[in-house]
Amino acid sequence: MQQIPQQPSISIADKVILITGAYGLIGFTIAQAFLLQGARVVLADINDGRKANILEALEREFPADSFLLATLDITREESCEKVISEIAGKFGKLDVLVNNAAIDAKFDQQHAGSVNPSRFEYYPVELLRKSVEVNLTGTVIITQFACRQMLKQGSGNIINVASTYSMVAPNQSLYDFGEGVKQFKPVDYIASKSFIPNFTRYIATFYSREGIRCNAIVPHAVFNNHNEAFLKNFAKLSPLGRMCDREELVGPFTFLASDASSYMTGSVLTVDGGWTAW
Repeated sequence: MQQIPQQPSISIADKVILITGAYGLIGFTIAQAFLLQGARVVLADINDGRKANILEALEREFPADSFLLATLDITREESCEKVISEIAGKFGKLDVLVNNAAIDAKFDQQHAGSVNPSRFEYYPVELLRKSVEVNLTGTVIITQFACRQMLKQGSGNIINVASTYSMVAPNQSLYDFGEGVKQFKPVDYIASKSFIPNFTRYIATFYSREGIRCNAIVPHAVFNNHNEAFLKNFAKLSPLGRMCDREELVGPFTFLASDASSYMTGSVLTVDGGWTAW
């Protein structure tokens, strides 16, 4: 009888993983999960205001040699170069880059009232330019510097964080809470995130013979204390009828970061509760 080879373990132990936008909801959730699984994690973010609290939380749970906190502005080449150099100096390699940093208009209670309510025809172009600079140009820049390090090693793995709105248009009825003032998911996020799937395919095919893989993950609607009106609207529009719990992202991210996904490159892994299936 033919022996079926054992599949690679979904293990990320000892892998060095850089997460951009690491102080946000998804970034910090994934960072903690990776550390718990034995990875060495670099948490990079531009928001230094949260750095002290993040450091205190990590020091209570994990040894100091298992993580690094780095101030990173992905739109500045010198900042990206410095962080990649710090990683190589501390850990000697960079196995995985998670491109998570992005500007996104959020509708949870913490961000209530912060979304620009303009319809498309009046949406401020300066907000579009700002999102493109971070979500598109910044993602390209940090990936360039990560690839330089990965080429030196002869291996690497890039995980781009896309969005359902890089695959389908927003259903604007989700943001109508019946309060008299209509809300809209703005065009800046859709325009700047729509390049992620094809950028993933570009990097995957460009480096396919040089040991670097690149895939994208599509999370959607991670619960973060949203109000009842939002939850009710979402339940009507989602096949699973609920938002995503942050812990439900750990498995898909771990799979893509591990050698169990070794034959995947250029793929887009959708974790959206069926949102894009309708």
